[in-house]
Amino acid sequence: MNQNTTVSTSPTLEPMLQFDRECEQALEMYMQAFGATVTYMGRFKDADPKDRPPCYNEEKDAHLIYHAQMMIGGKRILLCDNLFNNLPRGHSVAMVALFSTADEVKTAYSILAEGGTIVSPITSTTFTSACGTLVDKFGICWDIMC
Repeated sequence: MNQNTTVSTSPTLEPMLQFDRECEQALEMYMQAFGATVTYMGRFKDADPKDRPPCYNEEKDAHLIYHAQMMIGGKRILLCDNLFNNLPRGHSVAMVALFSTADEVKTAYSILAEGGTIVSPITSTTFTSACGTLVDKFGICWDIMC
């Protein structure tokens, strides 16, 4: 294994569930089924306009979930309504790598991007100073953020 370029600290890995306009309904179901607690929920209408994807439509997308977090059994799960791409059902889970700094995000992102596909470049958003999404060369979707 080539370990010449590595990140300086290990990230926390968390799943991200992405929905096709049904995130709020899913949250309600998970609260009933698992006793989940929603610890954060932001809608696209509340997001900084620069964070919204080009396909965002104020009339039909404002109420959708931009970013949510829930706790189930002491584990955090991230959720959102995915407006960035059309993911078929069953392909809507991404691994989230949470780093301490933007530099660590950039390092991990550049390593995973080699041979992969960029979904969204690294940018700052309403909820983090550095976030980017890509599919690595093995087909795994990653959201890298701090």
